[in-house]
Amino acid sequence: MSNLSDVGFTVKSNDDINSLVENCVKTVEQIPCTKGAYLKFADVSGVEIYLQMDHGGELTGFNPYYNGKSKRRVLITKLIERDSSPLDGGYYAWSNSTVEGEGDYPFVFDLPNVFTNTCEMPKACEIRLNAFASNDLAIFDNEQSYYDSNAGEFQCSAQSFVPTGLFRENEDIPPQAHAKFAGTIKEFELKTNQTSGEQFYWFLIETLGGEIDVVSDVNYVETEPKIGGILHGSFWLTGKII
Repeated sequence: MSNLSDVGFTVKSNDDINSLVENCVKTVEQIPCTKGAYLKFADVSGVEIYLQMDHGGELTGFNPYYNGKSKRRVLITKLIERDSSPLDGGYYAWSNSTVEGEGDYPFVFDLPNVFTNTCEMPKACEIRLNAFASNDLAIFDNEQSYYDSNAGEFQCSAQSFVPTGLFRENEDIPPQAHAKFAGTIKEFELKTNQTSGEQFYWFLIETLGGEIDVVSDVNYVETEPKIGGILHGSFWLTGKII
């Protein structure tokens, strides 16, 4: 399992990853940036892969993305670079804010094309936010069944967002684009990745702070989803400035 399986690419070895990269690189759009270029592959299902190429023409990494429907207002305040690849990175942001230190909450989200979006900060803007599911994903028919599931234990609201990537023991480590949240299912669909032929779930979720597009490996979805149901779990966050 990996983030790739959340969008219908099952990879179990380095050979699988190499094969995926080789297939994607055949039909890409090259997007120049300050550190080289991103090579964008797009599947008709909405799945995108952003390959990373340095100025010497070497591939240095890649990231998945899903082109969904979510929109939310944020104030981005800081660029976060990653040591995983020179072209990896994200933003520190405040949800529903125009003033640093105010809003619903702070959080971090990665961007698959972050160095094509460099700008003066702080910057108020609209983003499309993706959440890639983990194996703790849980779906409930309604709020009551969600609250009943953990009777007697500490539990977050059915509309909640906890930026877990900000909680770290070593402050020298950059904050991560991770969160745990619960929200209401507004839309969902069992999608087929046309490149791989594999299926994955897409959800449009309303939670504290706004909408999020959630994508999930079909094996994580153990309960039949319903409109108005509650989705809960831990996620990797990635997005784009609209």
